[in-house]
Amino acid sequence: MLQIDDKIVSFDLFDRRFVCQLSVCKGQCCVEGDAGAPLLPDEVRRLRDELPRFEPYLTPEGRDAIRNHGVSYKDKDGDDVTTLVNNSICAFAYKDENGCVLCAIERAFREGKTTFRKPLSCALYPVRLTRYPTFTAVNVHEWSVCKCAFDEGKRLDVPVFRFLKQPLIEAFGNEWYEKLEIASVEYVKWRNSKEE
Repeated sequence: MLQIDDKIVSFDLFDRRFVCQLSVCKGQCCVEGDAGAPLLPDEVRRLRDELPRFEPYLTPEGRDAIRNHGVSYKDKDGDDVTTLVNNSICAFAYKDENGCVLCAIERAFREGKTTFRKPLSCALYPVRLTRYPTFTAVNVHEWSVCKCAFDEGKRLDVPVFRFLKQPLIEAFGNEWYEKLEIASVEYVKWRNSKEE
């Protein structure tokens, strides 16, 4: 691991490869799992405030779940996560004509209805952030539904951090990402010297 500012970054961001394969996985990350998508406190507020902008794209089941339970709930760790339909599907998910599960929030964003693209945790996947009082851990999470994305990333030789350039900049800023790029070069040199 290495430290960039107050972020502790796993070497997996450099070593692992990833390119999302939505046409293969059909958006299963919005369906499977044991909780909704992790939310930042500001994201909970924005989901609540901007719900009318996303509502036209929600499924009837999603609307009902949000009406009955709100836009979020606390998971077993006490963190805010998106509300689920039937303890499984994200309430903000819908299926397109090809059976692919997509995000109603992102659709509203693409259609110019909101400036909120989607929760940062969704945009950053497979990177997961764990916030501590003095630092944030930046790790790669591996999930079986994304096996095709790890395989495609390996085939195309795209490191996780490069695939996630825009979300990482959104999370931590351009300057931080530039430091990450420099660190990746130094890390590769160091790793190669160990292999010689």
